[in-house]
Amino acid sequence: MSIMVIILLGFGLAMDCLAVSIAEGTACKNMQIRHSLRMAFMFGLFQGFMPVLGWLTGMGLREYIQAYDHWIAFGLLGGIGGKMIYEAFKLEEIEKKSNVENFRMVILLAMATSIDALAVGVTLSLLGGSILTASIVIGAITFGVSCVGVAIGSKIGHLFENKAEIVAGVVLIGIGIKILLEHLIQHR
Repeated sequence: MSIMVIILLGFGLAMDCLAVSIAEGTACKNMQIRHSLRMAFMFGLFQGFMPVLGWLTGMGLREYIQAYDHWIAFGLLGGIGGKMIYEAFKLEEIEKKSNVENFRMVILLAMATSIDALAVGVTLSLLGGSILTASIVIGAITFGVSCVGVAIGSKIGHLFENKAEIVAGVVLIGIGIKILLEHLIQHR
């Protein structure tokens, strides 16, 4: 898997965190830099770690699913992308439940926004490549995007978060289609 695809995956996965970060930046009137950095760090940590768990799971199942791994990758990425597009229209409901000053809430938000990264880890195990590189890139992108999200939220609020979720969903679906088409064309 190319570094460009990993970077696109990183940005796609980080969009949930971006949306939550924008919402927190908007909602939390006394947002301090330490709250912002703590939230971004936890989001990056979970987004970086969950693909490793997914990769380990996928490696354990690889010999059983290798014949149709491209369909699984397509299904997982398409499903995640579709879910992100669907959730783009439900952001307001999710945002009302969060509070960045509560560390337990930050952990729950980090876990909730990184479930998709677990599924991507399974996909990465099927495609090969370095999980360490992917994990570091995904975590670093998520950290940066989350920091930017809080700043955007505190300045301009909710203008872009839904659009970012939709774009990220389309990107993940596109990557899934690319994987499927490459495999089908190679095995003609």
